[in-house]
Formats: sequence, C-alpha cells, structure tokens
Amino acid sequence: MVSIDEKTDLEYDEEIPFSSSSATGKMEALDFEMIHLHSRAELANSWISRHIRMRVPKSIYFVLIKAKINVLLPFGPLAILLHYLTGQHGWVFFFSLVGIVPLAERLGYATEQLAFYTGPTVGGLLNATFGNATEMIISIYALKNGMIRVVQQSLLGSILSNMLLVLGCAFFTGGIVHYQKVQVFNKSAAVVNSGLLLMAVMGLTFPAVLHFTHSEVHFGKSELSLSRFSSCVMLVAYASYLFFQLRSHRNLYSPIEEEGNQGGDDSDEEEAPEITHWEAIGWLAILTVWVSILSGYLVDAIQGASDSFNMPVAFISVILLPIVGNAAEHASAIMFAMKDKLDITLGVAIGSSTQISMFVIPFCVVVGWIMGQRMDLNFQLFETATLFITVLVVAFMLQEGTSNYFKGLMLILCYLIVAASFFVHVDPSDDDD
Repeated sequence: MVSIDEKTDLEYDEEIPFSSSSATGKMEALDFEMIHLHSRAELANSWISRHIRMRVPKSIYFVLIKAKINVLLPFGPLAILLHYLTGQHGWVFFFSLVGIVPLAERLGYATEQLAFYTGPTVGGLLNATFGNATEMIISIYALKNGMIRVVQQSLLGSILSNMLLVLGCAFFTGGIVHYQKVQVFNKSAAVVNSGLLLMAVMGLTFPAVLHFTHSEVHFGKSELSLSRFSSCVMLVAYASYLFFQLRSHRNLYSPIEEEGNQGGDDSDEEEAPEITHWEAIGWLAILTVWVSILSGYLVDAIQGASDSFNMPVAFISVILLPIVGNAAEHASAIMFAMKDKLDITLGVAIGSSTQISMFVIPFCVVVGWIMGQRMDLNFQLFETATLFITVLVVAFMLQEGTSNYFKGLMLILCYLIVAASFFVHVDPSDDDD
C-alpha cells in the first residue's frame, strides 16, 4: 500500500508538468502581445512622424509661399536692420508699414481656415482678438512710459478706423464683386454690437463732460474715480456679452443662408480647408507675435517720422498708427466680404471696435490703476464727439441688415472727413506735456 504522503507527492508531481506548461503558454502569449503592441506603437510613431514631415512643408507653402503678396515679407526684417544700422526713423516707419501688410493678409487667411472648424461667430471673435493684440501690447508699453495721451489717441483711432475705413472698404469691395445682388448679414447681431458701442460712448462721455463743466465733487479725483468705476462696469458688460454670444444665444449669431445660392462648384472649393485647425492656431500665434514686434519698431519711429514728414504726432497716432494696427482686420474683412461672408466681416470690423471700446480701453484704465498711472476715460471733447457721431452713422448703416458698394463708399468718405479734422486739430494736452 502507498502511504497518504507518498500519494500526495505523486499527485503533486503529476500536476507540475501541467501547471508549468500552462504558465509557459501564458508567458508566450504575453510576449506575443507585447511584441504586437510594440510593433503597433512603432507603426503609429512612424506614421505620425511621416505625417508631420508631410504636413509641415505643405503648411509653410500655403501660409508663407503660395500668396503673391508674400514677396513683401522681407521688408519687416529690413526695417529692423535699418533701425539698428542707420537710425533713419522715416525709412524704418515706411518699411515697417510695408512689412506688416503681408502679415495682416496671412492673419486673415489663417483666421478663415480656423473659421471652417469653429464657425463664423468664433472665427470673427478670434480674428478681432488676434488683431487687437497689437494695440493692447503697444498700449501697455506706452502706459509703462507714462504716454497716456498716446494710448487714448491710438485706441480711439483704432475704433474709428475699424468702423469707418475697414467696414467701408469691406462693404465697397464686396458690393463691387457682387454688384448684381444685395449682400445680407445678420441684423440682430449688428444691433447688439451697436448697443454695446453706444454704451462705450456713454462711458467715455460722462468723464469728459464732468471735467469740462467743472462739476466734480473733488477736482481731479472724481473724474478718475468715475473712469475706474465705469471701466469695471464695462468689463463686466463685455464678459456678459461673450457669454451671450457664445453660449446662451448662440443661434442669434448664426449666419444667414442665401436662398438662391448658385455656383455650387465655387462653394465646394471654399469649404475645403487647406490647413488643420491646430496649424491655423499655431500660425495665428506666430503671425501675431511678428506683427507685434514690427509694430513696436513702428511706434519707436513715430516721432522721427513726424519730423521727417512734417506731420503732427496726433494725426499719426489717431489716423496712421491705427491703420497699421488694424491691417489684419482690414485685409481679412475685405477678403471675407469678397467671398460673400459678411457675418464674419462684421465680426471682424464691428466686433473689433466693440472689443477695443468695451475691453481694451477699460483694461488699460485698470492696468494704469495698478501701475499708478492716471489713465482715465476723459478722451477730450473733440475725440469723444467724433466717436459719438461715428457710432451713430455706422448704426444707421447697419440697421437694415444689407450691404452695397454705396454704403461702403459713404463710410470711406466719412473717414476722410475725420482724418482731415484730426489733421487740423491741435491736441489741448500738448501744452501740458
């Protein structure tokens, strides 16, 4: 007879080959899975690297080479070289101006590509934000140096340029290209923006009236306190507007669809983006940084250009400098109008004016408050009256929800009147400075 212990040992010995073979099979299966996963990872990495190698040259071609206007790109580096080698501010001003033109057009292109993925409302908002980044950087730089009047005049000129020149040129070129029909846009969104612009005018009017009527409780202090309080209110209003536009009433900003849309081949070509949304975002950031760098050299050359061209600094600040700062909005708004995308055009032009008046100007007041600078909303009576009349004219132009070349021509002519007025206007703060 076999003892119980010996029987247990025999059973254990018989189970060992089975368990070892099972473990070996599991290990082999695990090794096979690891090799398979490793090969799949290597395949994915090789595909990603190959995709990147294919996309990067193609993206560079579409953004920096394809457009004929890119032959002006070397003027930007040339302006920087002239700044350090010769110091001739007139030429630096001119070459910086020319160098910004292709960058502005490419900003519009990148925004249009991004609008394919985000829609016209967010696309127009992004274009206005990237376009106004230059003005914000210049304003903070000027505030740091105590150039409060330059900040006020350049921001005011940016609003006037967007509302009259940029929108006027967009309406005019769009009306010429599509002269056989009346272009339409979302009237409800235009009315909301007009209301915000009138609110901004109200915020700028009361400090100026309080100052010039000498009705302050504490002379020199009440005006500044009112400006800072109004700026905080305007920032809250703009944040509420963004929530209203992007979340709660998004359908209010949906573009109007044309009923009799013909030429389907052309629309199909327009609906095919050439670069991905991440590439568009990257190019927007790169182009904005480059535009901001060139704008800095442009600002440094203003005084020298004023002496060289025998032109008032106030005229350069209100008229010429905003034209350069708004070059991105100018190019993209015209391009969208020519493609019959007026909702994006309004989002760029009027949206940019709304953003400057309701966000950038109050933001500069708050930043000046933090820096210890007496930045206020008193833009002087002449400038405030000019802004008020401009907002009224544009609001009347937008109330019908239609556009044609004659409306654009009227806006351009109005801007010429404003430019001539500032050319003969003497800034009352010049004596104080």
